[in-house]
Amino acid sequence: MRIAMVSEHASPLATLGGEDAGGQNVHVAELARALGALGHEVTVHTRRTARSQPDTLGFAPGVVVRHVTAGPARVLPKDGLLRYMPKFGDALARDWAAAPPDIVHAHFWMSGVAALRAAERLDLPVALTLHALGTVKRRFQGDRDTSPPERIGTERDIAHRAALVIATSAEERRELRSWQVPADRITVVPCGVDLGRFTPEGPAEPRGERPRLVSLGRLVPRKGVETVIRALVAVPDAELVVAGGPGETELVGDPEAVRLRRIAERAQVADRVRFLGRVARTDVPALLRSADIAVNVPWYEPFGISTVEAMACGVPVIASGVGGHLDTVVNRVTGLLVPPREPALLAVRLRRLLADPVSKDSYGIAAADRAVARYSWPLVARQTEDHYRAVLEDWRAGRRPGPARGAERPGPGHGRPAVATALSREGM
Repeated sequence: MRIAMVSEHASPLATLGGEDAGGQNVHVAELARALGALGHEVTVHTRRTARSQPDTLGFAPGVVVRHVTAGPARVLPKDGLLRYMPKFGDALARDWAAAPPDIVHAHFWMSGVAALRAAERLDLPVALTLHALGTVKRRFQGDRDTSPPERIGTERDIAHRAALVIATSAEERRELRSWQVPADRITVVPCGVDLGRFTPEGPAEPRGERPRLVSLGRLVPRKGVETVIRALVAVPDAELVVAGGPGETELVGDPEAVRLRRIAERAQVADRVRFLGRVARTDVPALLRSADIAVNVPWYEPFGISTVEAMACGVPVIASGVGGHLDTVVNRVTGLLVPPREPALLAVRLRRLLADPVSKDSYGIAAADRAVARYSWPLVARQTEDHYRAVLEDWRAGRRPGPARGAERPGPGHGRPAVATALSREGM
């Protein structure tokens, strides 16, 4: 198949750990690579963020990355990109008119806006992976949610217009069903892990005698690092290594790093908390292998790639019982699930597991086995390929998505009409 992936802000070429560079970048990169290995022709379309970027760049066998000019050729916060999606979609339409793909796979809601704008003109089917849902983000972040006000209504709209919505967890599927997206147009395909890189065998980062906890992920409040720091007060002698965020030299001025350091100082655990900043992808497995426990306790988590990466390295995980963690972590088998934002309870679980080497080792062994059985990228790619073929079969038979039965018409500011009005000022 000729597969066009659209990932407007999350380039597979991006350095991980920045504010807008994380699990989605990994997902797009590895899924594209695995589909290319199956013999498909994959083009990943992402927004140009520098004038020096070539129009097309080889990425992996069967995979190229195309940089689409839509807005200023510089890095912009993803929450400011909606206004450029009409230009992005128009560029895609021109590209695809000359060489149509068989199927389009949009990643994230703004990619869905651009992809559907182009695909509907050319009668191309669109699969949609949202990666995170605006309704869930608003539920947990409230007024701190920086998403554009059109997000929630637009997500509902594009979910109903897509030929297939590929959720990454059962919890996400339940949320989509609450939007009245038809059940037969939602499937669950998890994210994967590179089992050639993330393995129990291999070098580990040097460490001291203290028990080591590792928290890996973007340095943003919702990732729950504050909870781990507060729990450390009641976990004597353990050290916490926090990986993610800007480069180490930029951490001094990073607002979230500054906030977390102040919390650690007030809790009198600053001498046991180490901020690494951005970690090179090649160095992540060794860092994870150096951990006694990987701790990932976000408020909400669409999937949690770093959790599965730790599991693949044979490291027991204590994770918040939310989102994708409910699928990936088997409580008291591969690790432990805890409520988010409960530092006292987290501390109890950490102390008990650190004091129980038999359980710790058995969790790690079971975690690695589960990662191999369920989350390899070749397996994820084959599942995705099967769903692409089913979509194409329906499409060629003339079956097209329609509005969900009984779905409410979006109101002002929460649906397609309001988005179209807002974007028309930008040339839609």
